[in-house]
Amino acid sequence: MHQLPLIDLAVIAIYLLGMILIGVRFSRKNRNAAQFTTASGTIPGWALGLSLYATFLSSNTFLGVPGKAFGSNWNAFVFSLSMPLAAFIAAKYFVPFYRRSGVVSAYTHLERRFGPWARTYATVCFILMQLARMGSIFFGAALALQALTGLDMRTIICVAGVCIIIYTVLGGMEAVIWTEVLQGIVKTTGAIVILCLVIGGMNNGAGDIFRIGIADGKFSPGSFSLSDFSHSTFWVVLLYGFFINLNNFGMDQNYVQRYHTARSEKEASRSIWLCVYWYVPVSMVFFFIGTALYAYAQQHPEVLLAVKQQAAAERHVPVASLQPADYGDKVLPWFMVNKVPSGLMGLIIAAILSAAMSTVSSGMNSTATVFLKDIYQRYINPGVTPKREMNVLYAASTLAGVLSIAAGISMIGVGSILDMWWELSGIFAGGMLGLFLLGMVSGIKNAAAATATIIGILIIIWMSLSKYLPAEWVHLRSHLHANMVIVVGTLSIFLAGMLLTRLQRIKTS
Repeated sequence: MHQLPLIDLAVIAIYLLGMILIGVRFSRKNRNAAQFTTASGTIPGWALGLSLYATFLSSNTFLGVPGKAFGSNWNAFVFSLSMPLAAFIAAKYFVPFYRRSGVVSAYTHLERRFGPWARTYATVCFILMQLARMGSIFFGAALALQALTGLDMRTIICVAGVCIIIYTVLGGMEAVIWTEVLQGIVKTTGAIVILCLVIGGMNNGAGDIFRIGIADGKFSPGSFSLSDFSHSTFWVVLLYGFFINLNNFGMDQNYVQRYHTARSEKEASRSIWLCVYWYVPVSMVFFFIGTALYAYAQQHPEVLLAVKQQAAAERHVPVASLQPADYGDKVLPWFMVNKVPSGLMGLIIAAILSAAMSTVSSGMNSTATVFLKDIYQRYINPGVTPKREMNVLYAASTLAGVLSIAAGISMIGVGSILDMWWELSGIFAGGMLGLFLLGMVSGIKNAAAATATIIGILIIIWMSLSKYLPAEWVHLRSHLHANMVIVVGTLSIFLAGMLLTRLQRIKTS
């Protein structure tokens, strides 16, 4: 293990202890399920907004975004540009819908609309997506912390996971939100510190970053071609970002549950906009860090040599076969190990830990809530007592944390964190969003919705797995980019449902 200075170890210890103490403090309030899941609707809008911002700003952003910008360009930043439109729809339609329903689960209304199958399907998709999300976040944090501490990645994931389980289980949603407020500030501060250090390491400061970045096309948002959807163009990422953010704000239990924690419907809507106002410019900072690291590596060739050798050793391939996208995620950890001075390392490590903890803790709480409301109370024990509800929430939160630790360990060795998460989220979210939008249209019958969902699932499976077909079946492969899975899957379910309903009306008329 690298010998960290005492002051850095102290900062890390204080941070971890502070998270646990917050959980202990709020544990005294958790006397019923409403307090554990929604903080009894007592959270101010500004705190809720910072909590949503911290959830977006996960380790996938902290490490994956700079790695993506280093390996390619600013194409992925278009995801951030899609957020305002999704936020507008969510604040205007989704928040009032959920607040007035009075139901904490995002999926209860699907049963009211289409029957138990719809609720169960959405619940399963959500849980799988949460495990994938939490696992990728654990892996991203461990990738950076391994370089900083020398500890085994599995050890890092397990230690961080145990800390998160403790304060999430103890403190419930109120602890999650208030720790995320602190974590959002820590993460933002850490990003600014890293950027300043990279700029300070350039021969001529930020001017060299812009000069090198512009010359090598590192600031490009991607192709604007309207005829190419097989590559990650500007429009492909914009469509992906809009649909996935619409799913986040409209169907993801992480966000829907927090709408109920706000003091009023107005504050819940404002929290979405506060999240956007923070995330868009801060995500730009992370992209600029990636471009700055690229420029830094051009002036310091030893960086490229070191990270290439590390990536080649892990993948057991020749160094010459690697492309920038293959080792982009390793550049930021290398810089932090070799260039961050003593006294600041503890802050950076705390920022990376907070990037993982904020999203995982909210994911654990929301997964436990869904399990209680949509599985346990629906199928196992409808007349559950308040005490039993709390026991189920504690057990489900712990189990979700353990499974996310296992998921993170299983992801060790993948290439781009951001690419992996975007692909997995598109697969699991596409069906949910399509069914949800179909449910908001009056006149859609249960049979039409079920048939449309099956059609959408088959299309999602084909788009996701057809790339593995043998060469002789290449004509059966999907030629669309992986980010189009959620777009095509959502539209397939929605349009198929509308068409089937229209045909039924014609047949009966």
